[in-house]
Amino acid sequence: MSLNDPLASALSKILNAIKIGKTECTIKPISKLIKTIFDIMKKNNYVKNYKVIEDGKGNFIKLKLEGNINKCGVIKPRFSVKSKDFEKYEKRFLLAKDFGVLIVSTSKGIMTHTEAKEKDLGGRLIAYCY
Repeated sequence: MSLNDPLASALSKILNAIKIGKTECTIKPISKLIKTIFDIMKKNNYVKNYKVIEDGKGNFIKLKLEGNINKCGVIKPRFSVKSKDFEKYEKRFLLAKDFGVLIVSTSKGIMTHTEAKEKDLGGRLIAYCY
């Protein structure tokens, strides 16, 4: 497995664990970005909980899965989006309107596309989950 994109490999590990019916999975390596995305997924009921376990060599995350993720992944290239243009990307990456979330990096931090729309912020698309 290539570790050029730790976020992409973390999300594909989650997807693979769900496909084979596991309720937990271990994510390594971890970063602030990955933790922030897991926080957003937790807030939107895609993961139950996660715990950072310190092992002295980079640490890892134990993730408890909710089991209601159909698909998740990173968006490459990381498209720039204006607040009024989210609908185009919702159609491209999500199954239906108001079903799933796009995760966006904005000037006010990382958030879902719905929060960004409410705050009238644009940004760069990072990932999607539904």
